[in-house]
Amino acid sequence: MDALSPPPPASRTAQAAAFAVHVFTAAGAGIALLAMMAAVRGDWSTMFGWLGLALVVDGIDGPLARRLNVRRVLPDWSGDALDFVVDFITYVFVPAYAIMQSGLLAPWSATVLGVAIVVSSALYFADKRMKTSDNHFRGFPALWNAAAFYLFLLKPSPILASLTVLALVVLTFVPFHVIHPVRVTRWRRLNLALIAIWAVLAIIAIAQDFVVAWPVSAALCGIALYIVGADAMLRLLRPRS
Repeated sequence: MDALSPPPPASRTAQAAAFAVHVFTAAGAGIALLAMMAAVRGDWSTMFGWLGLALVVDGIDGPLARRLNVRRVLPDWSGDALDFVVDFITYVFVPAYAIMQSGLLAPWSATVLGVAIVVSSALYFADKRMKTSDNHFRGFPALWNAAAFYLFLLKPSPILASLTVLALVVLTFVPFHVIHPVRVTRWRRLNLALIAIWAVLAIIAIAQDFVVAWPVSAALCGIALYIVGADAMLRLLRPRS
């Protein structure tokens, strides 16, 4: 076979399996709709439950796509574009609505900050530099579902909550690095263990409508600080060449 000739088309079975992965990813959009319906009702715990399920889907579909070589099997379908659409809804749009309508922000700032969240995140998703070659995020990675979770958990004063949201919007464009806890290879076992612990504690917090003992809140905050600050700390401690 000529080295320059195109590869033979994949079998129908392989194509069906690959398309099923795309359907699985797209199901995240349906989950986001259910989360939005809960948010409109003010049922925040249910909303976070649906967003948590969307996180599970997002964590599974990538490894499945790579295992089944979806990009090669279905070259006419863009998994990256599909993933971006679903991620924007689940990571940004629904949480932005929750942050705006929850009453946690200063009333005069809620609408402005909600718009700032979705606009800054849309720009972030369009930035081809959003991920580094070693799977770190560049800037605050538009994890507004996590930001909303911690606002509901900690319930800071409205002014402090508004200032925090404003700071995160600004940090979207600041080129510091945040680890991707699943895909970064450095300390991967530790990262995965912490994410597993975080997931269990987050489920407890949501099930108890965010009324939890301080050790649960402290552990959740500690893990968040590690995820956000681990790379910066390593850079500070690394010996100068």
